[in-house]
Amino acid sequence: MDDDFLKDYRKAAEVHRQVRQYVQTIAKPGITMTKLADEIEEGVRGLTGHQGLESGDALKAGMGFPTGLCLNNVAAHWTPNPGGKEVVLQYDDVLKVDFGVHVNGRIVDSAFTVAANPVYDNLLVAVKEATNTGLKEAGIDARIDQISERIQEVMESYEVEINGKVMPVKAVENITGHNILRYKIHGDKQVPFVKTKTDQRMEEGDIFAIETFGTTGNGYLTDDIGVYGYGRNENFRPTGLQYASAKSLLKTIDENFGSLVFSRRYLERLGVKNYHLGMRSLIASGVVEDYAPLVDIPGSYVAQFEHTVLLRPNCKEVISRGDDY
Repeated sequence: MDDDFLKDYRKAAEVHRQVRQYVQTIAKPGITMTKLADEIEEGVRGLTGHQGLESGDALKAGMGFPTGLCLNNVAAHWTPNPGGKEVVLQYDDVLKVDFGVHVNGRIVDSAFTVAANPVYDNLLVAVKEATNTGLKEAGIDARIDQISERIQEVMESYEVEINGKVMPVKAVENITGHNILRYKIHGDKQVPFVKTKTDQRMEEGDIFAIETFGTTGNGYLTDDIGVYGYGRNENFRPTGLQYASAKSLLKTIDENFGSLVFSRRYLERLGVKNYHLGMRSLIASGVVEDYAPLVDIPGSYVAQFEHTVLLRPNCKEVISRGDDY
């Protein structure tokens, strides 16, 4: 964690703070998800000084992964796609805003939840307090099983009343916080928000995205239809690709995104056309993975809060912390 590392992380964190504070002023009923995603992404690209339109520019700084804009029972991994049906934010919606900013591959991952209707206040408070508990418990040599147990205790001490029905806030059991590696949003360590058995500990030099999801639903997420984004599988070598379109697309992916997750909007912004056949071929061969939206049961509401923490040798730094939360 040298000077360059901290300089990169501090810049990425400051960009995240500025963009999300602006987003909170415009994430109001009536705005479309495409408009919101565009505002976030253009803000990040503008403030990092990297528009990502030249080969390799997006690898210097910019979006760490596609902007997540998830409504109600959609918990994670939804983003507006080109040509898709436009989604407009409503007064009764619960919106999770999850985006990442990277500078030289140092990714700051932070998320928050917006709800215009105060009926959801307790749900948001439960999840924010659970995330803050995880951040408080995190540290060098901290046991992940103890952190998870404390997060769940705090989260599930809350209940919420919606339409006259009182419901417990449940911790989502099959999605987790995670450590972050350079140019790789998900590392090999996980921080669940439910009591778990593991002997894993946090270590000096680790970078963690401490996030929690609370729900009025089942607390178990399943894949929905649709595509959130794509990621290069570095363990698969691209041998025997049949189509020229697949080879050309893979070259574009490697040059512009590397191991960063990207979306259809990011490809089309680069001017890539007619990529669907090539992408199907890359996915079928295992070279690229696709990610679907993750949902709880229809009619449920999910909230999320998240911060990035650096476990430095002499201190614990919640790098993405801001005046907002």
